[in-house]
Amino acid sequence: MFWKTFLHLVIIILLTIVTQVGGIIYLITILFIGKKKSKKQIKRLSVFTALYLTATFLIIPNIAPFFGREKIKETQHLKAHSLFYKLANRNYVKPALNKSLNEISIAFEKQQNGIQLVYLDANFPFIDKFPLLPHLSHNDGKKIDVSLIYEKQNGEGTNMKKSISGYGVFETPKKTETNQNNICKSKGYWQYDFPKYLTLGTVNSTLKLSEKGTSKLAREILKHKNIGKVFIEPHLKNRLRLTNNKVRFHGCQAVRHDDHIHFQLN
Repeated sequence: MFWKTFLHLVIIILLTIVTQVGGIIYLITILFIGKKKSKKQIKRLSVFTALYLTATFLIIPNIAPFFGREKIKETQHLKAHSLFYKLANRNYVKPALNKSLNEISIAFEKQQNGIQLVYLDANFPFIDKFPLLPHLSHNDGKKIDVSLIYEKQNGEGTNMKKSISGYGVFETPKKTETNQNNICKSKGYWQYDFPKYLTLGTVNSTLKLSEKGTSKLAREILKHKNIGKVFIEPHLKNRLRLTNNKVRFHGCQAVRHDDHIHFQLN
């Protein structure tokens, strides 16, 4: 009995960490499908799946605006890197950021001829200061991570990325560039390159960073007056010649940002 209760508790905590609402839905499922019912595991899985999908795609998008957030409006110019970010309710932002994302994606696609703005983690739909792990600051609807831009070996731009999650495959500094990873880890910040464990698998290994495309994306983001900060690894900031004072170093207490760009509202 103890171990079953403990396992349920672990599942509730994990679902809450990953999706914010999954733990509550799992608890409702357990209460609804009692332990005495036959084939309870199959029934619980079926009920949980149905409740979770209904909540994620039909209920939560209509409740989130009461908390000042809305689901990212995807278009042909703006896409999630994977279905996971939508299934896990990590695709919510303030209306002002939603508007800017749309405008940035349209302007960028016109410059890059078919290359989309691909987003990763944004925020959960409810409650300021509720942590969206493993991030330190994605807790108020004002922040979002977007993918770097890549190109094929022949220089042709592509919407493909280097990892399944979109995180963890780094554009490491050259010998002549500042190696912030080494600096931070030498100071005891062991977690600085932790996203290397969050790739969920590497793919498209022949892709290379499109310095031109990534620079254009960053500059398009910086044009928006309501964007207050942009985080990218120092060596990429210098390599891409990003001199705007909105481009900041995120600090050693965070994780490295040479696998994505983070930006946020004022």
